[in-house]
Amino acid sequence: MTGTTTAAADIRALLDSSAAAWNRGDGIAYGAHFTDDATDVTYVGTVYRGGPEIGRAHQDLFDSFLKGTTLTLEILDLRLLGPDTAVVVTCGGVHKGRRPGRPDKRATYTVVRTPRDGRWRIAAVQKTAHRRLLEAFSFRMRPATRPAADACGRVTPTAV
Repeated sequence: MTGTTTAAADIRALLDSSAAAWNRGDGIAYGAHFTDDATDVTYVGTVYRGGPEIGRAHQDLFDSFLKGTTLTLEILDLRLLGPDTAVVVTCGGVHKGRRPGRPDKRATYTVVRTPRDGRWRIAAVQKTAHRRLLEAFSFRMRPATRPAADACGRVTPTAV
């Protein structure tokens, strides 16, 4: 494997592992996927700083509002910005029950390889709701705003 292929596989494994910790309701393990100085901007706009705080807060969420939820992530774009830094864009969602619903959230992750142990960790994540109706209205009114691919990376037909 080349360095780029190995890095991409390691980053995918990091995000899969963080989702697995979420799905187990394990805040400490979830927080361990973040750097000590990480920034997590949640879907509702709360800003957490550092893996320990992210883990502590998420444990309380897993014990209450997020109890029994499943986090799904699909990587749309993974760009290495150097040997130790990457930006990853995902679509997915948080679901209750066995069947995941339609992906309704987007997240942008900045991941870094930490010098301490050479492992990839999340340095920052920004989560955003996907507002389908507002997006469709915007594209209808201003067709030039439509990207070449939809929010989950599928190429969209050119507006007529």
